[in-house]
Amino acid sequence: MNQQTKGGAIVTGAASGIGRAIAEGLSLDGFSVLIADLDEERGNLAADEIGAVSGAQTVFLSTDVTQRDQVCAAVARCQDQFGNIKVMVNNAGFNKPEPFLNASEEMWHKILDVNALAVLIGTQEAAKAMIADQVRGKIVNVASITGRTGFADHAPYSASKAAVISLTQSGARALAGNGITVNAIAPGVVATPLWEQLDIDLMEMGVSSAPGEAIAALEKEILLGRVAKPRDIVGTALFLSSEGSDYMTGQTLMIDGGMILQ
Repeated sequence: MNQQTKGGAIVTGAASGIGRAIAEGLSLDGFSVLIADLDEERGNLAADEIGAVSGAQTVFLSTDVTQRDQVCAAVARCQDQFGNIKVMVNNAGFNKPEPFLNASEEMWHKILDVNALAVLIGTQEAAKAMIADQVRGKIVNVASITGRTGFADHAPYSASKAAVISLTQSGARALAGNGITVNAIAPGVVATPLWEQLDIDLMEMGVSSAPGEAIAALEKEILLGRVAKPRDIVGTALFLSSEGSDYMTGQTLMIDGGMILQ
């Protein structure tokens, strides 16, 4: 283990988008980072590029976050290679819009498994390792503005992110006695590959008629006048991973440019 490292960190769904940006931020901040994702090509590329920029140990491990044995393997790899796990960022997630009256059981289960069940599993397994190693760790969950206010064409996704907020609060209560904080960030509209696919899906549903139209309509509701870029999310994630947030737990911080005021 590199003696200069702040410890090991796992970021799920970090092959691209917000997860990759957070992984890079943690790496530049002195953490050794494990990228846990199913996209092997992008995941390995992200690990190589982030490591080259930061000089810190950065590795990729193919991981299905809905499968406890694979999450356990990622946690064990982080411990073995980096000495411990100090930070767990449960970021993996996806969305598939459907009109509310046509929202299907199939999509409900798929979205809730990845976006909510995986947060429970990731929090549990990371916390078990932190407790065993006597690490006062940080768990950061990625929720969404949709967890604060539901959107008609995104009912399962909205429900899954509300679950993330609730799981964050439950985890905070359960783990405070072990010195482990559990907080969440709630991004708004972020220009990522996920939104590129959503743009296509919304056109197919007839919600929008041209590329970029849906995101442009949402942009008008953002007080700061633009959608976020992945790097806009990093600072808050790093704060929640740092000693500066030691007296915060169970909180969900909105990062939406002033789109949802709560």
